[in-house]
Order: sequence, then structure tokens, then C-alpha cells
Amino acid sequence: MHPRRSAQEVLLCDLCETVPLQSHCELCNINLCVNCAVKHLSDSSKRHKVVPFLHRKSTPNYPKCPDHADKHCEIYCEKCDVPVCSTCVTSGKHKGHDISDVLEKLSAKTESLQKDLEELETRIYPRYEKMVSNVQSEKAELETNYGKLTTAADQQGEVLHREITAIVNQRKSAIAEMKTKHLDALDKNTEEITQKMAELKQIMSDLKSILKSNDVSLTSTYKSRNSEFRTVPPTVRVTLPSFSPQKINKDQLNEMFGSMSPLSFNTEHGDTMKSAEAVSSPPVKPLLDEPRVTATIDTGYIELYNVSCLSEDQVWTCSLNNKTMKLLNLQSELLTSIQTKSGNEPLDIAVTRDGDLVYTDNSNNTVNLIKNKQIQTVITLQGWRPLSVCCTAGNDLLVTMYSGDRKPSKVVRYSGSTEKQSIQFDDQGRPLYSSGPSYKYLSENRNLDICVADCEASAVVVVNQSGKLRFRYTGHPSNTKQSFYPFGITTDSQSHILTAEYHNHRIHILDQDGQFLRYIHCDLEYPFGLCVDIRDNLFVAEWGTTKVKKIQYL
Repeated sequence: MHPRRSAQEVLLCDLCETVPLQSHCELCNINLCVNCAVKHLSDSSKRHKVVPFLHRKSTPNYPKCPDHADKHCEIYCEKCDVPVCSTCVTSGKHKGHDISDVLEKLSAKTESLQKDLEELETRIYPRYEKMVSNVQSEKAELETNYGKLTTAADQQGEVLHREITAIVNQRKSAIAEMKTKHLDALDKNTEEITQKMAELKQIMSDLKSILKSNDVSLTSTYKSRNSEFRTVPPTVRVTLPSFSPQKINKDQLNEMFGSMSPLSFNTEHGDTMKSAEAVSSPPVKPLLDEPRVTATIDTGYIELYNVSCLSEDQVWTCSLNNKTMKLLNLQSELLTSIQTKSGNEPLDIAVTRDGDLVYTDNSNNTVNLIKNKQIQTVITLQGWRPLSVCCTAGNDLLVTMYSGDRKPSKVVRYSGSTEKQSIQFDDQGRPLYSSGPSYKYLSENRNLDICVADCEASAVVVVNQSGKLRFRYTGHPSNTKQSFYPFGITTDSQSHILTAEYHNHRIHILDQDGQFLRYIHCDLEYPFGLCVDIRDNLFVAEWGTTKVKKIQYL
């Protein structure tokens, strides 16, 4: 063990490390022996404060200056919000900046830390403890609540079994009755034929007797009845009944059995306790009277399908006729290109909060994540085909999907590869979305609403985060003569909803409650995919020109 670290050894001078310490420099925060204290005070570059070791104050450990190795940061630059040394201040880098004493700043920071600790201990942590307790109580009730659901399902099953048994018994009774009638008809027919056969036997016996007797009178009086018996008695032909079982429609049977509301995970955002750290609302940005194009990117595709922002000046793009996804800058320069794992065209793309690319592959029913140019399949669907994908504020994935048997389409929320929520029907059990494989782009709004542009339904369908329908937007009321077919959709920091009207070459801007605000035209040609960057610049993928236009509209 080092001699200066042992409680049984004499504490030594920090400089010479051989002589017991006697003094302490509060400025430099070092311990000194008598000789070293004299030498230390001879350094006139600082105003050292050497005191007896036992009288020392609790001196903060000044950080060393990263730019001047022999200096400690004793000053605080208010503008740069960093500790600096005296040389930093005089060298010009922080010239003209407001400065303060590190100790004063430390005191203020310490006071703030103390307040934070007090709030954490007395208000915040107990609130979290209560939340955990509530969750544990809910878990304790799971067995009872789900047991009730199971019992209800069993009871409904018994009802259906009784009804089916009654129907089966009715059918069996009808079969037995038809069997009896069939037998009666056959017995009656047999009786008629048997009577005729008895007459024939008698006639044949009489003829044999006449022939043996050689009696002329009997022979002369015989009257032939062969012509009568040449016409055989009618035969009863009974067609057996047949049973034509109706093909069981599982969907109808499911509906007859009764519906089950989906398991919905509704993340209720807790009320924020007042503090200096409270997050403020984003600044209000009014809409521009005349939106303007600030950049145009030539993608080089044949048909441009979608666009997703990686940053203010870099966007991912994809085409329905190309298996390669391209990362381009505002100068149309190709920065990166990645081919899909299956070698087929991607159907939709999105960028995660970590900057990774996600794409849907309709050919093999997968959702894939590209991280460090490595493709990982995170979701594989069974019986469903993916359409569009978006990344949420909570880093979940929302995927629109459709079924080949024309079931209503749905939106499913995933955390990684785990399904967390399925949104398909409204409160009355009616489908929220159209059934076909038409475009269904989606976006999560700032208020956590889920917005879907359902082209086949000619509507923008908006539900809240728990999947409850909020509204449907079916186009501007004044345009009754024009069909509304929304394609791409995105949202911004103001909770605006923007959707591309492909055939009419414009963008609709709505507020978060579905009220139409205005159009964006900007000489757009068949706008398709949309995205918004962190500064609320709109990027529009034009199908026909295969260009991406960057538009300022706020």
C-alpha cells in the first residue's frame, strides 16, 4: 500500500512526498511541508493562499485546463458555459465574454443540485414508487379479469354448441322420417309385384294341368292372359336425399360468436410536475402566404416513390422500379446506396431516431432495419403484407398492412419485433381503413395521433394513440367536383398534417383537428411521398419528374 494512503502512516507533502505535511494551499488544493510551502509561495504567477493544514477549508477540486496543462480553471465563462483558466481569458478566445468566479458558480450549482436532490427524494421518486405499486396491483388482478373473459367465451361456446346440437337433431329426425317413407314405398311396390307373381303361378299351374289332361273342353275354353302380363307392374324409383353441407365461413362464425375488443396499450403521458426544467411548447411558426422551393434534388430514378429525411440536407429515396435505395444531398450527389436484402423493390422507407433506415418489402412480407449498412429483418408477417412504415417519437414502428382475403387493413405498432398494438376497427366494430393493397402512408403527429392517407377510401383517417377514431378528412368541401386521392403524408412541429394529392398536383395542409388550412402548389408534378425535417422544411417526391423538392412553407 502507498504510504500516503495508509491511516497508520504520517501524511506526507504532496510535492516532495518525503516530509510530513504541515500546510495547505487553498488556491492550488495541495498539501505542503515547511520547505515546499516556502518554494510554493515564491511562485508569483498566482496569489497562493497557504494556511495551516488543520485550518484548511473544504476546497473544490479545480479542473485542469485542457488548453493550458499547468493551469487550473478558476474562472467561469458565462457565454460559453464552461470553466476556464486565467490564460484562456487573456488569450483572446473568451475576450469580451461575461465571466464569474468558479466558486460562485459552484455555489449556485450546488444549491441547484441540492434542490434537485430534495425534489427527487420528496416528490418525484415517491411518484414513481406509486406508479410501480399501481402496476403491481393491476398485475395482481390479471388472473381474475382474464378468467372472466375466458368464462364468457366458454359460456358463449356452450350456447353455440346447444344450437348446433339442436340443428343436428332436426336434420337426423328429418332423415329418419324420409327413410320410413322410402321403405313404405318399396314395400307397397313389392306387394303389388308379389300379387301379380301369385296370379302367374296359378295360370302356369292351370296350363300344365290342361296339357296333361288332353281334355278338349278345357282346351277350347282357355283364354290367354299373356298380353296382360307382358306389361310388367310399375317400379317405384326413389331418389335418395342428399346432404349438401354448407362451407363454414370462419369469419361469419367469428362474428356470430361475438367480437373481442383488441388489447390496447395506451401510454398515458403523466402530468409534468412544475420545475425549471419543464419542456416548453415549440415556437409558433405561421404559414407563409407563398411557399417557395429552396432546393431541387435529381434522384436519377425512373419513377420516384418516396423520400425520408436523414438531416436538413440529406434524404433517403426509393423507387418502385429499383431495388436500390439512395442517400442524396441537396446537390443531387449520391452519398450512399443500399440494395434490398431480397433483391426486390422496397415499398416504403423511414428513418429512425437513431438515423437508421427502415424499409418494407412486400415480396417477402418483411420490415427490415439497415444499421451500419447491415440489413436485419426485424418483422416477418404471417398472413399479412406490409405497406408503409413510420418511426414514432417513442422509437416504435407503425406499419400499415393488408390481407389477401380482403380483410380490413390495419395499423400495427411494434417495439422491435414485438407487436404492441393493433388498430383495425372503430368503437362500433366498423373498419377504419379500406381492405385492398392500395397506398396507405402514415405518420405520427406531435400529439401522438396516428394519421393514415388511405387512397382507396379517399380519406385521411386520424386516430389517437389508443386507436380511437378522431376524424376523417375527405378533401376540401369546396372541391366537390374533384376526386380526393391522398398519397404521401407527414406532420410537423406545429402538429400540421400535410398530405399529397397526386392527381391534382398539390399538398393539403390541415390542423391537428382536420380543419383545412391551405394548399401548397409550387408547380408540383404528381407529388407522391412526403417528409419534414427538424426545421419544418417539406421534402416532396415527384413521381413524374423523379425529383425531390425542398419547400419552405412556414
